[in-house]
Amino acid sequence: MTAYDRSLFWFRRDLRDHDNAGLYYALASSRQVSCAFVFDREILDALPAGPDRRVAFIRESVAELRESLRRRGGELVVLHGRAAEEIPALARRLSAGAVFANEDYEPVAIRRDAVVEKALAADGRVLHLAKDHAVFAKDEVLTQSGGSFSVFTPYKRAWLAKADDFYLSSYPVERHAGRLAKAGDGTPLPSLESLGFAAPPAGAAPVPAGMSGARRLFEDFAGRMAAYKAARDFPAVKGVSYLSVHNRFGTISIREIARAAWKARDEGAATWLSELVWRDFYFQILWHHPHAAAGAFRREYDAIAWPGTDGHFAAWCEARTGFPIVDAAMRQINATGYMHNRLRMVVASFLVKDLLLDWRRGERYFADRLVDFDLAANNGGWQWAASTGCDAQPYFRIFNPVSQSERFDPQGKFIRRYLPELARVPDRYVHAPWTMPPLEQQAAGCVIGRDYPAPVVDHAAQRPKALALFKAARA
Repeated sequence: MTAYDRSLFWFRRDLRDHDNAGLYYALASSRQVSCAFVFDREILDALPAGPDRRVAFIRESVAELRESLRRRGGELVVLHGRAAEEIPALARRLSAGAVFANEDYEPVAIRRDAVVEKALAADGRVLHLAKDHAVFAKDEVLTQSGGSFSVFTPYKRAWLAKADDFYLSSYPVERHAGRLAKAGDGTPLPSLESLGFAAPPAGAAPVPAGMSGARRLFEDFAGRMAAYKAARDFPAVKGVSYLSVHNRFGTISIREIARAAWKARDEGAATWLSELVWRDFYFQILWHHPHAAAGAFRREYDAIAWPGTDGHFAAWCEARTGFPIVDAAMRQINATGYMHNRLRMVVASFLVKDLLLDWRRGERYFADRLVDFDLAANNGGWQWAASTGCDAQPYFRIFNPVSQSERFDPQGKFIRRYLPELARVPDRYVHAPWTMPPLEQQAAGCVIGRDYPAPVVDHAAQRPKALALFKAARA
């Protein structure tokens, strides 16, 4: 028996029409379900005008979702406005008794949903939210005393002990797809220009968009998953899944990919599953400790007066620090909107513990540049590297950018891909080209200070300064 004659399903960061928890609940409890997506001006108007790979990815994914819903006999209403206003107004026009959506755990999204819920209630309508973006969320994995975890390893043990076929099973949207409403508003999909953006440079997108793009990437990774543990840290190797942006916007189901890793049982799959568990871990950290979104999880570190300079921050952003692995990684994010995970840790550590700059400046830069930006993961990763977060790297462990480069890009393949000025530098110098004798610099066509910058800091000299900052804050 259905509870509602007509409902509205609101797509957000779940851009797929299969194994979608909120969509399933809407269809199962309604005679007819209309679907909508809002290009939210509260988010978009705050972004700089010009090319934006993230908006382009979303738009392409929404276009594919609309076509897929049409093949199922449904439609997708696409709006451009303030979601907190557009969704209640659309529910009113459709005479929808309820709006269904999937939970979002970011503080801004939580406040938006509260506004929508209040506006709907004023009209006699309700908002139903379902868990879809995480395997376990909020209070589903707790300590034995009923508290939240702040250390990953025991959280992971509890997560794995709770995971089973029930939690990892899919939602059979197809069973009720005949209840999708066929009528839409007939408006075309907004162009990037009408949204206030330009198309990204040709070939700049690192991953294909939409459900089909996610499917191709996952099928490709499934054949490489067993080697994930051995290959994941090497940026010049095709070792990672490249699914992070699809996890961010829900073009693939987290249950499906976690189930595949959970059932594989080999070392590579187990390591990749740990990365998915980290994702849930950071979601619950943000849920239980919302102060971490704007400040240090360990509040004592908010007292650090970071002495780094604006000039050093600009050098980091513009890939001219003089440390090849850092500069190559920054060129990667600036050119593609993507950065390899190992390099995210390296450049974050370098910003905080070599350049002595506030981790929040780097976090914001990543938020502006990453196609796969996710507040919980980005914040958690930056606080891990900065030693200010939960279960973070100890403050006295500081990545050496040269040894990291030598270990994870031993032949300099990744470095040369993004720093062609180092193409002819011999392998033994490519990680620290300033150590190259002058005659060899001339022979390689890479004179330090002319063709490639000298290091902006001395790593050995910066280390004790970083340690002193943390010790003072702890005291």
